[in-house]
Amino acid sequence: MQLRGQGQGQGRGANHGQDQGPDQEPGRERLLGRRRLLGLGGAFSAAAVLTTLDGPAGRAAAGPVRAQAAVRAEAAVRAEGALRAEPAVRSVPVRTVPGARAEPAGRAEPPWIDFSKNPTRLIHGAKLHHTTVLQSFGFDEARGHLYALQVMEGGVRLRGEPRAYSHAERQRHGDLCLNRLSTSGRRLGRMFLKGFGHGGTIGVDPDGRAAELWTEWDAHPSSGYGRGVARIAYAEGSVLTTGRAAPAGYRPKPGTTGNYPAIDLTTGRLLLRYLKQGRPRYALYDLDAFIDREFDPLADFAQPGTGLHLPYQGMAVRGDYAYQLLGSAYGPKNPRPSGGNTRLFCIDMRSGEVVQEARILAGKSLHPREPEGLAIIGSAAAPRLCMGFATGPTRGRAYSIYQWGGR
Repeated sequence: MQLRGQGQGQGRGANHGQDQGPDQEPGRERLLGRRRLLGLGGAFSAAAVLTTLDGPAGRAAAGPVRAQAAVRAEAAVRAEGALRAEPAVRSVPVRTVPGARAEPAGRAEPPWIDFSKNPTRLIHGAKLHHTTVLQSFGFDEARGHLYALQVMEGGVRLRGEPRAYSHAERQRHGDLCLNRLSTSGRRLGRMFLKGFGHGGTIGVDPDGRAAELWTEWDAHPSSGYGRGVARIAYAEGSVLTTGRAAPAGYRPKPGTTGNYPAIDLTTGRLLLRYLKQGRPRYALYDLDAFIDREFDPLADFAQPGTGLHLPYQGMAVRGDYAYQLLGSAYGPKNPRPSGGNTRLFCIDMRSGEVVQEARILAGKSLHPREPEGLAIIGSAAAPRLCMGFATGPTRGRAYSIYQWGGR
């Protein structure tokens, strides 16, 4: 299955369904090959309509978010090229994808991030703002920030709420605490996302005055998992509800749940993991087209590894490859002496096939040790794959992050 591309020779028009149009400043919008680069002016600014907990500082931290078109252009130039033909494993119509790269001939190392070697530890035993487990994380390398999601802890009453809610109620409602941290794990701030989902992934686009974040959105009332995705601007100390985020909410797969987004700025793509009738799948989109609500996927394929019956714990994407994390915490069916059942996959999105899979023993001495979250940092030439583990006692959770790759 080759990835599908966009139609040729025609740029997009208005930024459909968004609050603002394309950025019209000189040099901020241009044609590059067959792909029109548009600003992300429609990102939702939380401080504009939210209850701000921390006063003027919180409001000053937010604001309209615009894309860095120069960065997008540079990424597109690097990524320009046709895909190599590969055997199809699904009957998907084939088109050439702008942004896909041909693999270099005669390369000794694999073109994906190899996780067969021992990783190095990036963060160890750090704490989030709430005492619940880490769910996912992502990096704003431009500012030296790390963003992490967790389900809210019990006993917290936010401004405007009639009472405090238990952790189980927060999980059922899809209420999340969004942490802002330093890249060493130091706590810097937080905001709250009510009714968004379980927090299984987070994508970070470091634009404008505040990072633009992609996350699960619109939690299903019976499960707490998102029925769409949203992009928001981080606003310190604010509370953002599902309804308020509607201008920047997207439903690419109506009728589905468990919608998790991951983004790759080097190629300008968004990867969506979703559940259709209980079966997990991936769909890959051009990011600019997705923002314009053009939901024609470049590829759509079944999630591999479902036969292992392990919990899904996160994903990341870079180039033509997606990475997924499966596994559970230590327990009677997953004893600590065994090293655990954590498994990491690399998937070639052009075929939907697994090109590398391994049981991960990193941090095997952690206790209780539950795999939580994937993210990719570093340049296109030297990317690093980062994987998180939640650890520590109930009501006192911590997290550690390990990494592979780089040069």
